[in-house]
Amino acid sequence: MPELPEVETVRRGLEPVMAGRVIAHAQVNRAGLRWPFPPQMAERLTGVQVLALRRRSKYILADLSSGESLLIHLGMSGRMLISGAQLGDFHHDHPAPAKHDHVVLDMEGGARVTFNDARRFGAMDLLPTAGAEAHPLLAVLGPEPLGNAFDAPYLAARLAGRNTPIKTALLDQHLVAGLGNIYVCEVLYRAGIHPERRALSLSADETARLVPLIRDVLAEAIEAGGSSLRDYRQADGELGYFQHSFRVYGREGQPCATPGCAALVHRLVQSGRSSFFCPHCQR
Repeated sequence: MPELPEVETVRRGLEPVMAGRVIAHAQVNRAGLRWPFPPQMAERLTGVQVLALRRRSKYILADLSSGESLLIHLGMSGRMLISGAQLGDFHHDHPAPAKHDHVVLDMEGGARVTFNDARRFGAMDLLPTAGAEAHPLLAVLGPEPLGNAFDAPYLAARLAGRNTPIKTALLDQHLVAGLGNIYVCEVLYRAGIHPERRALSLSADETARLVPLIRDVLAEAIEAGGSSLRDYRQADGELGYFQHSFRVYGREGQPCATPGCAALVHRLVQSGRSSFFCPHCQR
């Protein structure tokens, strides 16, 4: 599942070909993906201008001149592919239609944006822009980890009395939006906190240290272009490279990256997800 940095990378990749441009023609090739598409989605998208592209947690929102916003969730294998546009040093011609091209947006100027999703766990919806935060998928989300509302006092208040592992707590989208398994592993490693530590056991200093580390890890991943794990691709087809900077994730049995530490990275399973950590550096 693409995490916040991957989704932000896709949003930034889409912005040059979508923001400020009219959707000349929209083609919808099936009734829905994870959930049914909204009624007459192709007609409601055709001829409207994309005013802005923004991200909320792991969702992309395209605000439209019609007063609606197109909500996009990539799911497990969803990809937003761009063709017919100059991206960096390369021009991407329109490819032949593929089996899993479920929604195709032909933009003014010749660019095409295709939502391809082999496993069909992605989603698209149309919602009023003015009330977007009330949408059932968005209303339950906590603050953005890169936003001002997410700070040390907020995190301390939400962790107080919480007798769940700190990793489980940070993955709770009600507490903070957009954090996923990969980057929580990386944050806890940098913080020196064992993923099984109970959230309520963290000191004030440990909790305060988490906030800037969360921001640092996410910012580094966004800057690097996001992770390219399994089916993920950047919007222009180029792979991301942050996985080469993972310090613990996916490194079971390899030496700890901390200078002077002789321990090997361990893995354990928490709530069905792999946690990677250094048993010496993380307490």
